[in-house]
Amino acid sequence: MVKAAFLGLGVMGYPMARHLQAKGHEVTVYNRTTAKAETWVNEHGGRLAKTPAEAAEGQDLVFACVGNDNDLREVTLGESGAFRSIAKGAIFVDHTTASADVARELYAAARKAGFDFLDAPVSGGQAGAENGQLTVMVGGDQPIFDRAQPVIMSFAKAARLLGPSGSGQLAKMMNQICIAGVVQGLAEAIHFGKQAGMDIEAVIEVISKGAAQSWQMENRYKTMNVGKFDFGFAVDWMRKDLSIVLDEARSNGATLPLTALVDQFYAEVQAMGGERWDTSSLLARLER
Repeated sequence: MVKAAFLGLGVMGYPMARHLQAKGHEVTVYNRTTAKAETWVNEHGGRLAKTPAEAAEGQDLVFACVGNDNDLREVTLGESGAFRSIAKGAIFVDHTTASADVARELYAAARKAGFDFLDAPVSGGQAGAENGQLTVMVGGDQPIFDRAQPVIMSFAKAARLLGPSGSGQLAKMMNQICIAGVVQGLAEAIHFGKQAGMDIEAVIEVISKGAAQSWQMENRYKTMNVGKFDFGFAVDWMRKDLSIVLDEARSNGATLPLTALVDQFYAEVQAMGGERWDTSSLLARLER
């Protein structure tokens, strides 16, 4: 059992921290909105900290899951950031979906200060976080990953080191590229089937047993078919992730025509008022 802090109690961080506490780790939580951290402590025990620096002090591991690069820099390098107090030899594990550049920046800052850093974005969505079934893609050093992995598995079904610092974030970018294309294909198939007068339920029941099968098909086609888009990852967050992907592609020379196109489709969904709809709402754009 370890002493751990968790920074950021959003839809992902709240249950991830809960799993840590349930596994017997001694957890301190910080959230920008203090009331949410108070609620977490009232429900699950542990300790509340008023700043990231207070949360990180004396911990073996410090976890973070915040919104974007700027949020991450604020909770780490800010005036009351965790990097100001974290102990030498401790490990900072970042589960934010952020850029590879900020991961490398924080890795270098951590090493200079005498502690360690892993970029470790997750896949599996809110349901994966709630059920402790996340997949964790990690960048960093093998000995550090080996120390952190048993604790990470408190809320994960799989965690793998994929290379040096930044590799976890690059893997998450690949994950989002795949999702963007699959969701657009599923949306077009359902739209096509409706226009052709097909029984969508019957068709999906058949094709989901073949090569067209995907997680999105298994978990989203029913809600898509009835025009409900309040399940899972929001369009605003997907566009944030795809902007990171496209920035990285401009840097490394990758050509991503489909990803760029789907990003623009999501911009149209936003313009329809679908900022908080889930990513399967690409179908709503086709059915306007």
